[in-house]
Amino acid sequence: MRNIEHIGIAVKDLEAANKTYRAILGSEHYKTEAVESEGVITSFFKIGESKIELLAATNADSPIAKFLEKRGEGIHHIAFNVADIEKEISRLQGEGFTLLNETPKPGADNKIVAFMHPKNGHGVLVELCQERPEN
Repeated sequence: MRNIEHIGIAVKDLEAANKTYRAILGSEHYKTEAVESEGVITSFFKIGESKIELLAATNADSPIAKFLEKRGEGIHHIAFNVADIEKEISRLQGEGFTLLNETPKPGADNKIVAFMHPKNGHGVLVELCQERPEN
């Protein structure tokens, strides 16, 4: 693990959340991106070396919609930047952790990602992120 890549925050209204975080951070978000496979639209703010990712559901069946229904708005996950995501998946599995994704999948912000079950992180969903390899 290299560093905290971003903290994901589930929100009901992306535009309202953008306005709030613009005021808190004193800067505009730099990117909005839909991840159709996850039923989510994201908005990213840069803070030093890390980022804040706001996540809003685009349909009622998405993981974010279910999270919001169960827990309400708030921190959804913490993401760690890794050099080799497949190696980290194997390492974590070897430590006995349950990965929700045994192989990386496309994520937002030009990343490939995998998630560790929140029960293994004391209630925190952990995301592994790696820059998407060039083809």
